[in-house]
Amino acid sequence: MSILRVKDVSKTYQSGNRKLTVLDQVNFDIQSGESIAIVGPSGSGKTTLLGLCAGLDSSSTGSVVLNGNAFEQLTEDQRAAVRSRDVGFIFQNFQLLPTLTALENVMVPLELKKRKDAKEKALELLEKVGLKDRVTHYPTQLSGGEQQRVSIARAFANEPKILFADEPTGNLDTETGEMIEDLIFNMNKEKGTTLILVTHDPELAKRTDRIINIKGGKIQEDVHG
Repeated sequence: MSILRVKDVSKTYQSGNRKLTVLDQVNFDIQSGESIAIVGPSGSGKTTLLGLCAGLDSSSTGSVVLNGNAFEQLTEDQRAAVRSRDVGFIFQNFQLLPTLTALENVMVPLELKKRKDAKEKALELLEKVGLKDRVTHYPTQLSGGEQQRVSIARAFANEPKILFADEPTGNLDTETGEMIEDLIFNMNKEKGTTLILVTHDPELAKRTDRIINIKGGKIQEDVHG
């Protein structure tokens, strides 16, 4: 079953008198449970495409349908509701709230859904990512790898149907990055989530079921592993 369908998607910006095309007629379908890497040189449109797929931005033309929801037909509030229900995010720069502890950061999406078991669920996830002893620490008291583990726990808190990861190991050293990769793939497999990640790392890309190569805003290659 297709969980994400991207059809004839283009994204253009007006830059002075020039029209800048960032994505040009992009098409692909992703099945539920697949893991996908979107790769390509800097400026190729990878992160823009990720934002469109997650409903964080609107395409200029074409259609993005996530879990049956056509984003171009929804209001911003409706798109936010789809993200809250179906989507998890892992960012290169972690995006943790600095004034909240690790536990409180993971509780945020659960509390937004008014989950009565928010604290118990967050503690369970932090234990799963190996941070049982760091739950009361603030982001500034955690290493980069620990912060990314908190963000992984937060991403899985809502049991998302689809997980978007934008350069999840980009700010980490090699050893820590490999540990974070293992954690993402292991939890993804355990939860049966669809994974879409943007990466410059060819070794990380090879771990996915499928690699979509973008250059100059167009898909150059769509290879199944």
